[in-house]
Amino acid sequence: METKDKMMSMLTMDKGENEEERDKGREEVRGAEEGTQQENGRLMLADGLADRGPKSLTSGSGQQVSNGFTTSSPQSPREGPGTAACAVGATTGPGGGTGSLAPLGGLRTLVVQQTSLERPRETWSKKMDFLLSVIGYAVDLGNVWRFPYICYQNGGGAFLLPYLLMAVFGGVPLFYMELALGQFHRSGCISIWKHICPIFKGIGFAICIIALYIAFYYNTIMAWALYYLISSFQPTLPWTTCTNSWNTANCNRYMSSDHNVSWSNSSTSPAEEFYTRQVLQVHLSPGLHQLGSVSWQLALCLLFIFTIVYFSIWKGVKTSGKVVWVTATFPYLVLVVLLVRGATLPGAWRGVVFYLKPDWEKLLSTTVWIDAAAQIFFSLGPGFGVLLAFASYNPFHNNCYKDALVTSSVNCLTSFLSGFVIFTVLGYMAEMRQQSVDAVAKDAGPSLLFIIYAEAIANMPAATFFAIIFFLMIIMLGLDSTFAGLEGVITAMLDEFPHVLSKRREWFVFGLVCVCYLGALSTLTYGGAFVVKLFEEYATGPAVITVVLLEVIAVSWFYGTNRFCNDVQVMLGFAPGCFWRVCWVAICPCFLLFIIISFLAFPPEVRLFHYQYPPWTTVLGYCIGVSSFICVPAYMVYHLLNAKGTFKQRLLKSITPEPSSDNHRDFIVTNAV
Repeated sequence: METKDKMMSMLTMDKGENEEERDKGREEVRGAEEGTQQENGRLMLADGLADRGPKSLTSGSGQQVSNGFTTSSPQSPREGPGTAACAVGATTGPGGGTGSLAPLGGLRTLVVQQTSLERPRETWSKKMDFLLSVIGYAVDLGNVWRFPYICYQNGGGAFLLPYLLMAVFGGVPLFYMELALGQFHRSGCISIWKHICPIFKGIGFAICIIALYIAFYYNTIMAWALYYLISSFQPTLPWTTCTNSWNTANCNRYMSSDHNVSWSNSSTSPAEEFYTRQVLQVHLSPGLHQLGSVSWQLALCLLFIFTIVYFSIWKGVKTSGKVVWVTATFPYLVLVVLLVRGATLPGAWRGVVFYLKPDWEKLLSTTVWIDAAAQIFFSLGPGFGVLLAFASYNPFHNNCYKDALVTSSVNCLTSFLSGFVIFTVLGYMAEMRQQSVDAVAKDAGPSLLFIIYAEAIANMPAATFFAIIFFLMIIMLGLDSTFAGLEGVITAMLDEFPHVLSKRREWFVFGLVCVCYLGALSTLTYGGAFVVKLFEEYATGPAVITVVLLEVIAVSWFYGTNRFCNDVQVMLGFAPGCFWRVCWVAICPCFLLFIIISFLAFPPEVRLFHYQYPPWTTVLGYCIGVSSFICVPAYMVYHLLNAKGTFKQRLLKSITPEPSSDNHRDFIVTNAV
C-alpha cells in the first residue's frame, strides 16, 4: 500500500512544475535508458513505447501472454535471471502481478521492475555467430554423401519435387517452430516443458540421450577423416598403390595412366583396401558378436577431435560462436574449389547428367517420398534440442522467422551444390574406368567419401593438396554438428539444474566429453564400423522422429496454436499466418507419422561391406532406440504419481503451463516527463 500511495502521489504531481524539475526528470529517463545494457536489469518505457516499436499485440493494453505476465507492448514478458522489466503506470496486484494504471495529467512514470541480481542469460556476441552456428549444425556430412546418393537413386532431377514439397510443408515449419520456442522461453529442451506442457518433460530427457548416442558414433567418422588427413601429407597418397602391407592379391591399381588393367568382380581398388583394411581393419572382426580390439591409431585421432570439441564449447556460445566462423565457412570454400576442379575433369558431364536426369516414373513409388521426407528432416535437424538451445541465447526480439527461412534455404542449396561436387568426380571416375556412372556410384554413406571420392582425388593433378583440403572439410562439417549436439545437452542440463551446474560449466562439459569418448570406444574397435552403422540406422532415426511428433502435438494441441502464435507476435510484432498454423496443427504431424509408419512397414535392410546383419541385431537396434524414447512415458507416470489432488486435478495440472516463479518484484518508481 505504501508503494502504491507513492506511485499515486507521483502521478498526480502538478503540471506546472518548474523547468529544473523537468530537466531532472529527463536526465533520469535518459540515465535509465542508458542503463538497459547493464547486467542488473532491463528497462522498458511502456507508456507510448508501443507506438515506436513493432505492432502491438492487440489494440488494447494489458495483453496477457502465455507465460503468465502482462505486457502493453511487444517487449519480452519473460527474461532469464538477472533481468528487469519496467512498465509505465503499472501497479502491483495482490498476487504480485502487474495491472495498468492510466497516467494522469499527461505525465509518464518510469517504473523499474527488478527481478533478480543474478547474472543474466548469456547471449551471442553477434547475430552472425548464431546464423553460422545454425548453418553449421544443419549442413553436416549427410549433405555431402546422403543427399547426392538419394537424389540419383530416386529419379535424379525428379526427386527435387518431393524434396521441396517435404521441405516447405514439413521441414521448414518444424525448424521455425523450434527457433521460436527456444527464443521465447529462453530454456533448453528439458526445462522448457514446464512452460509448455509439463507432462511432456520426458521429451527433453529423451533428446539428451539421443544426442549422446549420436556423439558415440558421429565423431568416429571425423576420426577416420583425421586419419586420412594425416596420411595425406605424403608425396604419394597411400591409397593409390597396391604394394603396402595391408594390400591383398586382388588389389588392382586403377590410375588414369593404367589402360591395361583388367578389372574383375573380385578386384578391389587400393582406396577400398586402405579404407577397410588399414583405417577400419574390419577384416579382423567377423561381425558384431566379436568386435575385436580397439585401434590405437583411431583412439588417438578421436581423442584429438574431442579435445578440439571441448575447448570450443567449454565457455559457451561466446567461444563456439567464434569457432564456427572458420568451421562453418571453410567447407563452402572447399566445395567451390572442388566443384571448379571437378567440372574441368574429362567425363564430368556424364556425372552431372546422371545426377539430374529426371525419371518421372519414380515419383509413383512410395519409397521416393519416404526418402524425401527422411532426408529433409534429418538435414534440417529439428528435435535434437539444438535449435532450442541456440535460439535461447538470442535477443528476445530477434527475427527468428527470417532466420528460419535463411538457414533452411542455405541448407537445401548446400545439399544441391554437394551433388554437383560429388557427381562431376563420379563422372570422371566412370570415364577413367570405362564403366557406367551407376556402377561407380553404387556405394552410399561414408564409403562414397572415403573410397570413391578419395580414389578420384588421388588421380587428379596436385592430389596431395586436394586430399588435404577435402578431408579438412569433412572434419569441419562434422565439428559444427558436434558442437551443436553437445551444446543442446549442456544448455538443457544447465537450465534444469542451474544451482548445481551453472558455476561448474567447464567441469560439466569435461565430464560430458569424457562420457562421449568412452561411449565411442566400441566404434573404434576392428568391428567398429558395424557399430556405427547400427547406431545410425536404429539408435537415432526412429526415436528422434517419434520424439518430434510428440513435441509438435504438445505444442499445437496442448499448449495451443493460438497461444504459441501470440507468443511469436509478442516477440516479432506479427503473428504467423494461416499456412504456418495449418502446418503445425495437421501437416507436420502427418508428415512425421508418415515417416514413422514407413520405417515400421519397410524396415531397412542393414548391410555393410560383405557383412549381413543377423536378425538379433535388429532387436538390439530397436532396444537402443526405445531406451531413449522410454523417458517420455516414464516421466508421464512419474509426474502424475507425484502431483497432488484427484486424478482429474493431477491431469489438468500436468497439461497446464507453469507461470514463472519470479512473483516477488521490487519497484523503483521514478517521475519522468
